This record gives sequence, structure tokens and C-alpha cells, in this order.
Amino acid sequence: MRLPILAAALAASAAALAVSAPAFAQEVTGLWQTQTNGGQVEISRCGNSLCGKLVSSDHIRSDPAVKDEKNKDASLRNRPLKNMQMLYDFTGGPTKWTGGKVYNAADGGTYSGTITMLSANELKLKGCIVAPLCKTEKWTRIR
Repeated sequence: MRLPILAAALAASAAALAVSAPAFAQEVTGLWQTQTNGGQVEISRCGNSLCGKLVSSDHIRSDPAVKDEKNKDASLRNRPLKNMQMLYDFTGGPTKWTGGKVYNAADGGTYSGTITMLSANELKLKGCIVAPLCKTEKWTRIR
């Protein structure tokens, strides 16, 4: 008689876990506020990976035609920062994406990156030259 009660309790526990599983796990796409320079990045799906473009920043708001002047590749220094892809090739999920690249217009460098969802409205972006030389930011969902 105890076996059916145990089975029912296990089934109820499994159902509760399924309901409490992170609903945000697959919702990394959207518009995110960065921690620095008033940046806003639109994260979207690009084929089987995630990518992100710089939609706005303090620099873009003060001069919508501002260029990518610090790019290490001189041939790219004339491209506009507005709508420039700065995140690309992130794969994985549902709460962590790895193997991606992060372009930082402030220094013109491209870094290895990871994206981790902390909650439905917060993510952690980590960019590394080589571990442990990394910088981490928390971004907040705008929409």
C-alpha cells in the first residue's frame, strides 16, 4: 500500500519541478540594456546561433553617425556603430551559450564570450582575452 503513495508523491514532485523549471530558459532574445555607455543590444537568432547588434548607446544618441573608429582592422573603421553586430556565434542554451565572440567598440577588440541567463530579465555576458583575463557585465532586459 505504501508503494502507490510513494509513486503518487514522486509524480507530484516531478510535476512541481516541471512547472517550476525556468520559463526564461529559451527567452534570451530581445532588447537588453548593457552596464556601460548606455548601450542597448538586440539579441536574436542567427541560424543555429545567437547574435546581437548594437541598437543604441550614449555615443550613438549624441552622434547617430558615429563610426567604429577604434577597430583594429583599419578597413572597418568607417562603418557606423549603430546596428553593428557585436555578438556572434553563440551556441548552446537553454540557459548558457558559449563559443561566441564579443566585439568591444571601446577598444576595437574581439573576445571569446559566454552568455548566461540569470533570470527572465537579467543575463551575464562574459568576454575573455584568455581566461582568467575576462570582463563580466550583467545586462537587464528592456523588452
